Amino acid sequence: MTVSPRLAPPTLRSMAPSVFLPAMVFEIGNGAVIPVVAITAIDLGASTGTAGFLVALLGIGQLVGDLPAAALAARLGDRRAMVLAGVVSMAGMLGCFFAPSLAILGVCLFVLGMCSATFYLARQAYLTEVAPVNLRARALSMLGGSHRVGLFIGPFVGAAVIGLTSLRAAYVVAVVTAGIAALLLVVIPDIEPAGSGRVKAAAPVGAAQGLLATAKAHRRVLMTLGTAVLAIGATRAARQTVLPLWAVHIGLTPEATSVVFGIASAVDMALFYPAGKVMDRHGRLAIAVPSMLVLGGAIAVLPLTSGIVGLTVVAMVMSFGNGIGSGIVMTLGADVAPPDNRLRFLSMWRLMGDTGNAAGPVVVSVVAGFATLAAGIVAVGGVGLLAVGALLVWAPRYSPFATRAMVRAHRAVADAAS
Repeated sequence: MTVSPRLAPPTLRSMAPSVFLPAMVFEIGNGAVIPVVAITAIDLGASTGTAGFLVALLGIGQLVGDLPAAALAARLGDRRAMVLAGVVSMAGMLGCFFAPSLAILGVCLFVLGMCSATFYLARQAYLTEVAPVNLRARALSMLGGSHRVGLFIGPFVGAAVIGLTSLRAAYVVAVVTAGIAALLLVVIPDIEPAGSGRVKAAAPVGAAQGLLATAKAHRRVLMTLGTAVLAIGATRAARQTVLPLWAVHIGLTPEATSVVFGIASAVDMALFYPAGKVMDRHGRLAIAVPSMLVLGGAIAVLPLTSGIVGLTVVAMVMSFGNGIGSGIVMTLGADVAPPDNRLRFLSMWRLMGDTGNAAGPVVVSVVAGFATLAAGIVAVGGVGLLAVGALLVWAPRYSPFATRAMVRAHRAVADAAS
């Protein structure tokens, strides 16, 4: 056991090389691959439905990987777990590149989803520990923003490489970016939390309790505020499903739909830093509530559009609502995570959000099957509005930074102590 000397408080700039840069590079590869997975499956003989299922395996792998990721990061430490996730991602992308059958492609996609779960759980846990409280929301929003910037850049890089070579070259892009991300994590040291004498124990944080014990100890917050997180995830994931479905329904071409997506993504990507700044200064609800009101409301009115102009306007409003909510789920998780069992708890927190991500498109399809596509879209918009109610009720009970008054009270106590 060693004790480090007093350290200066970490800043967003000091976190960038070891936190935000590797995350962005890692996601560039994922962004390059996502558009070609379904096409790769169809080239291997898959039907449209089977190709859709193979794309979904990325999300399923992430959902299944949330809990094992905590055990892995607790055993290895977050940095080593991320490096391992990068190396395994390289192998998985190579498997996709050489995949001779749908079965092998599916296994590789599932593994890639689990790698993403490990990578982001480890970074979230690290930022939760290292970021000063007054920067917590901005740090986690920038982590989410790094993810979005990478996903925005990736398809353009992939398209350029595919144009020069072949379709599967997108997987080579992902191999390279995963390798670079792992290398950055090896050569760039993490920063340490501020304080006099951070104690470095032999066992990493998160090894104290098992998953079942953690779930039992924190079942109240998981079943209440965690339900709000599930609703947030469902609404966000449904946004990416309902937009192309409604575009097809009103007769837009794939090219026009892609343009709408690109414009909306640019709006989404530009808002992550302001969102974090507002949360740090005015409380989590100052962003969480408007985000879900705007996103849920915009989804609900999507069926009123009948052309590309109206669809683009609504898509931009949806992206505004989604963009201002960047980092809110991770920030709430950081607020309520127990310091002595952070990894295990955050893995369950991410499981709630990822379950919502998987459930959102299902809500649309089930309601559309019984009624109409418009009804399915309105229903999932209503889920976003339900998230607002759950946040208003439960966030102030569990997060010490839910409202502006709570943030001010905490700041006053900290100033008095200093």
